[in-house]
Amino acid sequence: MTDIPWATGTWTTEPAAVDVADDGLRVTALEGSDAWRITSYGFVHDTEHALVAPFPQGTAMEVSFVLDFSAQFDQAGIFVSVDPETWVKAGVELSDGEQSLGAVVTRGESDWSLSPVDWTGRTVTIRASRSGDALTVRARVDAEPWRLVRVAPLAPDAAASAGPFCCAPSRADLTVHFTSWRSTPADASLHPDH
Repeated sequence: MTDIPWATGTWTTEPAAVDVADDGLRVTALEGSDAWRITSYGFVHDTEHALVAPFPQGTAMEVSFVLDFSAQFDQAGIFVSVDPETWVKAGVELSDGEQSLGAVVTRGESDWSLSPVDWTGRTVTIRASRSGDALTVRARVDAEPWRLVRVAPLAPDAAASAGPFCCAPSRADLTVHFTSWRSTPADASLHPDH
């Protein structure tokens, strides 16, 4: 496992504030920031704050952050980008008063899946792994076992980038504390050996 320096990444949209310290990266999101394309809402939002670096085939990226959300649609996790119409965001989002672990897979239009969690104040790690024609997303809290979040198509030859992201669609003062950004070899298989 290799730590990725925060300075390695490039912002898709500059946040309101960024603070790099010994214990990680603190990102303050702009009010109204979000990533979504068309489905159900009819709009395109492409103002996510994603700090991305090259994400080659055969590798995985892990992003960890401390969960501290309080407003509708506060969100953080990992963002994987191929182009403006092909991307995935995965992590935790506060939706209708409930924390949910989920992913938005976008190929022209967005597709959203959610599962309830209760992880306030704990460290969440989201792992995106590229292998063959798939992007496999897993998550865990603290040192608990990994859980599968999503398997989505991703062309083997796609030039992708990935890294930590956050959005604050409904408020101006969300600050997310990211504690690590790491690269590892891709997962060996979709399912663990039994």
